[in-house]
Amino acid sequence: MVDIELRHLKTMAAIAEDGTFGRAALRLGYTQSSVSQQIAALEKAVGGAVFDRPGGPKPVRITHLGEVVLAHGRDLLTKAQAMSDAVDRFKAGNGRIDIGTFQGVTTLILPGVLRRLMDEHPGCDIRLSEVVSGDPQIGGLDLLFYDGRIDGDVEHVKLLDEHYLLVTGLGAFPDGPVPVPLLDGAPMVAWPPTYHQRWLERTLASDGARPRIVFRSTGHETILSMVRAGIGSAVLPWLALHSADAWSDERLSIHHLQPSPTREIYLHWPADRTRSPLVSRAIDIASEAAAALANQM
Repeated sequence: MVDIELRHLKTMAAIAEDGTFGRAALRLGYTQSSVSQQIAALEKAVGGAVFDRPGGPKPVRITHLGEVVLAHGRDLLTKAQAMSDAVDRFKAGNGRIDIGTFQGVTTLILPGVLRRLMDEHPGCDIRLSEVVSGDPQIGGLDLLFYDGRIDGDVEHVKLLDEHYLLVTGLGAFPDGPVPVPLLDGAPMVAWPPTYHQRWLERTLASDGARPRIVFRSTGHETILSMVRAGIGSAVLPWLALHSADAWSDERLSIHHLQPSPTREIYLHWPADRTRSPLVSRAIDIASEAAAALANQM
């Protein structure tokens, strides 16, 4: 059997419903001769007549072969319409998007991105996962936030340069930037030796400071609570302090460091995959959100 075209099946269904070639032609916007040609092509494809044509004003009658073709043809037309609708929804941004993220982005940048995506595309399906520090993999993700470049066949956009700041009890240091060597031997509250914490402590050491770690704990809020209690200072990323609204806390003092430990935050996506409209929109929104934050730093 040669290929059957969907337009031929659509024309056949219209004739079966309207009873004549002429009425079907009016409904579909074809000429009557075009309708006749399409049915002739369909009958050639299936190897037999799909309509009996009594002639004159009498309605046509569908044949037994035509009933078989029409029953399966309606299924094909329904599936084709479902596919067309799904493609239209995809083009409009209503698809699935898988995003990898880490804490600083998750608490401050990502929520705004997700809200805007869901407001603009209520039918979208968003899946989130935490990335593994030190060994990030794009894998099956559509987007990956990470503080640095990653290996592999990926494209990226740099979102911002994030500074690490010194947080102390009020009056522990004079106002203004603090030279890193002044932290050498000073009591400090810090994260456990995660990938990022080890990087930070190596950076401080290379600039002349090996603080005396008096307490380690996960969670920026816990660390800030210990700083408020007065057992030591802390060096934390700007995003963490911003999300905790640390600048409004009268018990804390925040200083830039000289030189300033800085990490670069990127958004990555697979280079070998065509970006969906939803992914492209998420990149635009994330870039806008990061630019707004960078203006506050």
